[in-house]
Amino acid sequence: MGLRVGVEEEFLVVDAGGEVVPEAAVVVERARPVLGRRVGGEITELQVETRTDPCHTVGELHAQLDGGRAAIRDAAATDGLRLIASGSPLLGRHVPPPITVGPRQDRGNAMFRGLHDDLAICAVHVHVEEPDRDRGARIANHLRAHLPVLLALTANSPYWLQRDTGFASWRGVTWQRWPVAGPPPYVVSAAEYDAHVDLLLDAGALVDHGTVFWDVRLSAHQPTVEVRVSDVPATAAESAALAALVRALVVTAGEAVDRGDAGPLLSPDLLRLAYWRAARDGMAGHGVDVLTGRLHPAAELAGRLAETVRPALADAGDSDRVDAWLAALVRDGDGATRQRAAAARRGELGDVVDELADQLVAGVPQESTVA
Repeated sequence: MGLRVGVEEEFLVVDAGGEVVPEAAVVVERARPVLGRRVGGEITELQVETRTDPCHTVGELHAQLDGGRAAIRDAAATDGLRLIASGSPLLGRHVPPPITVGPRQDRGNAMFRGLHDDLAICAVHVHVEEPDRDRGARIANHLRAHLPVLLALTANSPYWLQRDTGFASWRGVTWQRWPVAGPPPYVVSAAEYDAHVDLLLDAGALVDHGTVFWDVRLSAHQPTVEVRVSDVPATAAESAALAALVRALVVTAGEAVDRGDAGPLLSPDLLRLAYWRAARDGMAGHGVDVLTGRLHPAAELAGRLAETVRPALADAGDSDRVDAWLAALVRDGDGATRQRAAAARRGELGDVVDELADQLVAGVPQESTVA
């Protein structure tokens, strides 16, 4: 049986007209009887987060993702609200976003200041079981090379402040402003990882250990490697396929670590360039090979990644799921492409919000319940 995997998804609360509204606490309160600890708020009052339990199979995970989305959809509908899965808001006054209240948030406001103006962004986080923190730190060295491709695959935030940014993942650009975001440092042990976190704490760049926002991190609360580079996908099926791919990457990287492979030492400039290109183009254009610096079609880089982890996908029974997702991205476009296509039909961003709200739980009846 494969390593257990869990997912956290973040969503935006919108009103009937499609504008983001600070009503997350209302939705969480109404969804709590169904989801319990699997639902919560985020740092802004615009966002709701759902979580799955650790799952052995991606089929089980997909069912929990559907259930979580259905529960918050139904909870929001009670008050005439809706939820959308988009990496960034489309309509409404959301800069600066209303920050939730508490001493931890106060410390963050004092530390990060105007950076918090851009916090109305939504990601998906994939946790893969790894109880050995030394091994997890070395696995992260291998994952760093694949982070730009994962960002391109999930690019779903082309709009910001009611305008098209020209990027596929504006969230990906926004997130790089933080001093603790982006790829993690290359480290050889958990002790070195922890020492780097302590350095950041001493320098005043972290509120606490939970605010390490690297795109791969050792979870502060769970025995997992957590991959957090991706925009939240529009559909639960996409999040499930991403989780399958990330788990396969962790398995493959773990096998390399066990063989004594220390992972590639990447050029920081090339890695930064690859991130920028992935955020700009998503799957619709080209990406940068972080080992050579050369441009390749994003679909080609994604296909290469899938082949790299093919044995792990096959062992877990996830090959068909991931292959179908990649084929759909080539056929229909990434989330950003689909958002733009919805806007182009009538020139209305409200149509994009409507489509995202409809896609939140495709095919799951209203007033669903979760076991």
